[in-house]
Amino acid sequence: MKVLIAGSSGFLGTALSDALVAAGHGVTALVRRPSSGPAESTWDPYADRLDPAAIEAADVVINLAGSPTLGNPHSAKWARELRESRVRTTEVLAAAIASSERKPAFLAGNGISYYGDHGDEVLTEDSDSRGEALLTVVTREWQSAADPAVEAGARVCILRTSPVMDARSAPLKQLRTLFRLGLGGRLGDGSQFMPMISLRDWTGAVVHLAEHDDAAGPFNLICPEPPTNAAFTAELAKALNRPSFATAPRVALKLGAGKMAPELLGSINARPAALEAAGFAFSDRNVAEVLRTGLNAAD
Repeated sequence: MKVLIAGSSGFLGTALSDALVAAGHGVTALVRRPSSGPAESTWDPYADRLDPAAIEAADVVINLAGSPTLGNPHSAKWARELRESRVRTTEVLAAAIASSERKPAFLAGNGISYYGDHGDEVLTEDSDSRGEALLTVVTREWQSAADPAVEAGARVCILRTSPVMDARSAPLKQLRTLFRLGLGGRLGDGSQFMPMISLRDWTGAVVHLAEHDDAAGPFNLICPEPPTNAAFTAELAKALNRPSFATAPRVALKLGAGKMAPELLGSINARPAALEAAGFAFSDRNVAEVLRTGLNAAD
């Protein structure tokens, strides 16, 4: 299978490329500079430049491109780039797939923030999207940007990714440092559900969806038993043998986190219903297993 990936140089993109190659697939990276060989293809989504031959040669196109979610939440520039980098790249790839002859499958990156705050309600891929939080609004537009590929008859999977817990990358890298300093604690009262997934399950799930021609639609990339923030805090403190007495008050979080406060205080109690129905078997099903795998990755 030939796979074309946008965003292959990021943490997730690098891990996914390695997993695809290990599974025997060929990977071509879309890059924003002159290509250095046959394993790369140059594109510029903002100038609407993309080699049609790269699309025609692919069996699967995967978009993981997007500016970092970590940044200044009070910055209009940061929020604009957060949206544009995701929506524009998806638009360009979806249009190219729609106009191609082969119609390769499209695995379109997205986020679990799509659902917005639902409290304790158990969510599946059929649940609605609520509220006007920044990332919730962005994920709606992000998903809609893939519609041309869907309408053209291509197989499209929407990857509603939850935070990937791995000590080599955000957010676990930063949280591990805080907890080791004894500064870790609950966010608000800690009752909000906190979606997450291990890196090996995330890469495994994406490879699984790429390989299965009958998989289409939205997929929640999240461990089957998501914890509350309080449960996550207690488990991480236990794993690092550190106390977790600190608490960040809701008022302080709303002031400090700005547009990202809903991501810290909102509750998304989602399940990977479609992914498990598609035959994917998780290695890390709960917070203890996700953290054990994520923390061991740094050793």
